[in-house]
Amino acid sequence: MILVTGGAGFIGSNFVLQWLAAQDEPVVNLDKLTYAGNLRNLDQLRGDARHVFVRGDIDDAELVARLLREHQPRAVLNFAAESHVDRSILGPAEFVRTNIHGTFNLLQAARAHWSGLSDEAKRRFRFLQVSTDEVYGSLAAGDAPFRETTAYAPNSPYAASKAAADHMVRAYHHTYGLPTLTTNCSNNYGPFQFPEKLIPLVILNALAGKAIPVYGDGKNVRDWLHVDDHCGGVRKVLEAGRPGEVYNIGGSSEKNNLEVVQTLCAVLDELRPAAKPYASLITYVKDRPGHDRRYAIDASKMRRELGWQPAENFAGGLRRTVSWYLAHAEWALSVTSGEYQKWVSANYQERGAA
Repeated sequence: MILVTGGAGFIGSNFVLQWLAAQDEPVVNLDKLTYAGNLRNLDQLRGDARHVFVRGDIDDAELVARLLREHQPRAVLNFAAESHVDRSILGPAEFVRTNIHGTFNLLQAARAHWSGLSDEAKRRFRFLQVSTDEVYGSLAAGDAPFRETTAYAPNSPYAASKAAADHMVRAYHHTYGLPTLTTNCSNNYGPFQFPEKLIPLVILNALAGKAIPVYGDGKNVRDWLHVDDHCGGVRKVLEAGRPGEVYNIGGSSEKNNLEVVQTLCAVLDELRPAAKPYASLITYVKDRPGHDRRYAIDASKMRRELGWQPAENFAGGLRRTVSWYLAHAEWALSVTSGEYQKWVSANYQERGAA
């Protein structure tokens, strides 16, 4: 049995689906079901006894302790997080509560659980923190990609909250001996991603004939990683990672935002042609405050130590992602509620033109 937190969100739900497709080890799935958590992501597991869903908050100490006591998981994987930079700029308090204090609460509960295990169970237990490359800050055009030894330099409230959580995880290993693992991933994309993020936002806005917003000059660079590859990397780290270590999981696919948007428009032109090219909807908006210029991940430690590398190239993964959203219009409609539209208005329309 493993305990997965945030397992109804984008990455967490993809991980749970991949995990149970590959093996029969049960999953206890703890998710608060905020705006970005969606049980419809897990529809195919309805009636599957291997999947136990619990609605709750990682910051609920009593609940987390009870789940650990009742289910005795051999591992805790923390996917639960507030994760959107723009939302952290508009309202940082929730990021501090969930990402920092929630992770602290999980660590406290995991430490208490681990301390009561037999020696063999202690040796096998793992606490895996799923983090982000944004904790490392921003790179210049000629800088080497982030490595596990790169100093933390977070530039947004979101990144700072994840950095703080990562430091707590490290401290619990070094101070108490808790067998922790931390993964730092690059930008994910794929099925079930909430449409506040760039790729699904572009797809859904384009299909609706709405403006496609691009921050600033569109030249901010991200390293793109298909969510299936990320989940496979996390499984590898859980299986064979060394306690106390950090592993960077990246797609080796650096693209600037404008390039991603233009590629998406071209794929949509081919798969769902409209009266005008979708690229005609591209609209430049005022840049995000403190917008990091470039992220890039050096995943050589994953290749060298764990034999992992991404299976999906960006072109193929992007086409597969567009096809998924085209085939799941009902899912997209269900998550783009009135509250979502209010947020889009606050974040994009009220920014004004670049």
